[in-house]
Amino acid sequence: MRSRFGEQLALLKKELIEMGALCEEVIALAAKSLTEGDSRLASRVAPIDAEIDQKERGIESMCLKLLLQQQPVARDLRQISAALKMITDMERIGDQAEDISEIIDYLGDRRSDDTLLLGEMAESAVKMVTESVDAFVKSDLELAKKVVADDDIVDDYFDRVKRQLIKRITDAPSDGEYALDLLMIAKYFERIADHAVNIAEWVIFSVTGVHKEG
Repeated sequence: MRSRFGEQLALLKKELIEMGALCEEVIALAAKSLTEGDSRLASRVAPIDAEIDQKERGIESMCLKLLLQQQPVARDLRQISAALKMITDMERIGDQAEDISEIIDYLGDRRSDDTLLLGEMAESAVKMVTESVDAFVKSDLELAKKVVADDDIVDDYFDRVKRQLIKRITDAPSDGEYALDLLMIAKYFERIADHAVNIAEWVIFSVTGVHKEG
């Protein structure tokens, strides 16, 4: 019975890795379409977001079956509980990547120097998402703590982007709407980083039994 449970737990981790990879893909696509001024790339985000939604439902079902059909010990129970929380954040990451892609589609193929800094911000957010999932799979407490700390990097990027766009509005008021659209994209990337932090904090809970809010 225990070996069967171990196999199911390993499958759960595999599904989480795949869901995390899809999240990385949609953020990277959204970022690339922005920096390259290619709205066609943005159109590829929605189908992947639909896959993320499907993964969320499948993983949720797996977690509930593990809780109902098995008798997990304390650590296993924490891992399953953490997984249920994590997939909610991953699903929101997919939604926000799609929100970004919709703005990019509206902007068309316009590109400016402002998007370069946004691209760097996006890379940092993607890295946080990747490392938060890796931390869960490896039960790596230090990597999870690094993700939490790296949120300051993304927050700093957001402040820099905001200052840059405010200057653009001041220098070229006719570009105000464009600048506000870019600011909204930056806000979505900041939220994606926040979701990565949430995932990392649930990893810490799964290992230690202590959650930041607890």
